[in-house]
Amino acid sequence: MPSIMKIITSPTLSDQQKERVLHIWNTEYPVKLQMPGMADFDNFLNTLINPKHYLMIDNDDVIIGWGNKYYIGDVTCFFIMISGEIHGKGYGTTLLNELKKGEKQLFGWAIDHNNDIKADGRPYPSPINFYLKNNFTINTEMRLEDEQLSAVNILWEKE
Repeated sequence: MPSIMKIITSPTLSDQQKERVLHIWNTEYPVKLQMPGMADFDNFLNTLINPKHYLMIDNDDVIIGWGNKYYIGDVTCFFIMISGEIHGKGYGTTLLNELKKGEKQLFGWAIDHNNDIKADGRPYPSPINFYLKNNFTINTEMRLEDEQLSAVNILWEKE
C-alpha cells in the first residue's frame, strides 16, 4: 500500500474542502446521485446529525478521500468516497479503518448492482466486495429504493 499522507477530522468543512469533496462526489458517484451545485450539497450536509468529517489528504495537500460519520439516534452511520485514480490501492480501507476507531458498529448503504453510470459515462462499480473484504455484513432484508438509489444495508460490528 502507498504511504499514507494524512487524515484530518473536523465537525465542519471549509468552502475549499466542500468544493473538492463535491468534485469527488460528482465524479465518483452515479449520475443519479449528483449534486448540481453547492447549495444542494450544503443542504445535504445540513441533514447530517453531529457529523465528523474525515479528509484524506495527499502530499500536495489535495483531498483524495472523504469519510463521514453521523448519527441517527444511537446508530453510527457512515459513508466514504475515494478519488478514482487511487481505487484498489488500500486507501479506502485505511480511511474506513479510521472511521471504525472507537465505534462498536457502523451502519451504511451500498449500491449492490452495476447498473449505474458515472458522469464520464463509465459504469459505477458496486462497492459491495470492498465492504465484504472489510468485515461488513450485508443485510438484504433492508433496502433503500427510490428513483435515485437502489442500495442494500451494510453493517460492521466490532468483534
